[in-house]
Amino acid sequence: MSKDHRVGVLLVNLGTPDAPTPTAVKRYLGEFLSDRRVVEIPALVWQPILRGVILNTRPRKSAHAYRMVWTSEGSPLAAVTAAQALALQVRLGDDVRVGWAMRYGNPPIAAELERLQREGCDRILFAPLYPQYSGATTASAVDALAKALEAMRWQPAIRTLPPYYDDPVHIEALRADISRQISDLPFAPEVLLLSFHGMPERTRALGDPYHDQCRETARLLETALRPDWPALRVETSFQSRFGRAKWLEPATDAMLGFEAAKGTRRLAIAAPGFSADCLETREELAIRGREQFVSAGGEQFAALDCLNSGVAGMAMLETLVRRELAGWA
Repeated sequence: MSKDHRVGVLLVNLGTPDAPTPTAVKRYLGEFLSDRRVVEIPALVWQPILRGVILNTRPRKSAHAYRMVWTSEGSPLAAVTAAQALALQVRLGDDVRVGWAMRYGNPPIAAELERLQREGCDRILFAPLYPQYSGATTASAVDALAKALEAMRWQPAIRTLPPYYDDPVHIEALRADISRQISDLPFAPEVLLLSFHGMPERTRALGDPYHDQCRETARLLETALRPDWPALRVETSFQSRFGRAKWLEPATDAMLGFEAAKGTRRLAIAAPGFSADCLETREELAIRGREQFVSAGGEQFAALDCLNSGVAGMAMLETLVRRELAGWA
C-alpha cells in the first residue's frame, strides 16, 4: 500500500493524570468532570460545586490512590494501553499504523489523529476500548473525535469500533483468561464477583444501554465458565459510586461485605467492563476490595487482571480490528 494511503487504527481509553500529584490530578479531574456526558447536571449548578468544593478536596485523596499503583511507565492505564497498541502494531504489520490516545489527559485524541494523518493515514479506525456502550464513555470519545475533525481542513475517512460486550470472541477471551488466572490461584474461590464500573441509575431510565449490556456480558461469561468451574458461583456488581445520586446496584463494596458476612471465605473479583487495568481495578478492587472483604470476615481474596496486552486479549482485539478494517486492509 502506498505510504500516502495508509490505514490507521487509534485505540482510545478513558484517561489518566500525567503524574500522581494533586496538581496533575486536579487538572485531569477538571477536564473529566466538566464533560456534560459524564455529569449531566446543568453547568450553572455543577461548575460552582466542582470548582469550589470537589477540585479543592478530591485531588489530594485521588493522588494518594494513584501513588499506590503508579509504575515506572506511568499510570497502569497509560502503560497497558501503550502496550496494547505496540502488540497490535506487530500483529497487523507495517501497512497499518496503530496509535493510542486518551479521552481526557495525554496523549489527546486530536493530536494522535493528526499524527496518524501526517504518517499518511487517510483511513482511520477509531477504536474506543469500552466493551459496553455508554454515553459517558463511548459517546464522549466520539464527541472528542468529532471536535477534532471539525478543526481539520483535510479529514481522513473514519470508521468506529462498535461495542463488543456480547461478541463471541470477547466472551471467549474473557473465559480463557479468567479461567487461566483462577487455575493459577493458591485457593479455589467459592465466588467470582464480576465488577463493572457504575453509572447513575437515571442514565438507565433515560435509555442508556450500559446496564443491560453489562448484565449480558456477565450472563454470557457465566455460561462460558460453567463447564470448567461448575461449583463457582458468579455474581455481578457495580463499583465507583460518586455523589449522592442513586447508582446502579448492587454496589461492589456492599457485595464484598455481604458475601463475607454470609460466610463466603474465598472470593475472586474480575472487571470485564475494563479493557485495561487502571486505578479502579488496581487500587479500588485489588487494595480496597481486599480490605473490605477481609475486614468483614473473608479470608482469601484475589483481584484478577483485565485482558490487558495478554495473548487472549490481543487475539480478541486483532480479530475485532481486522473485521472492521475489511475492505481497507
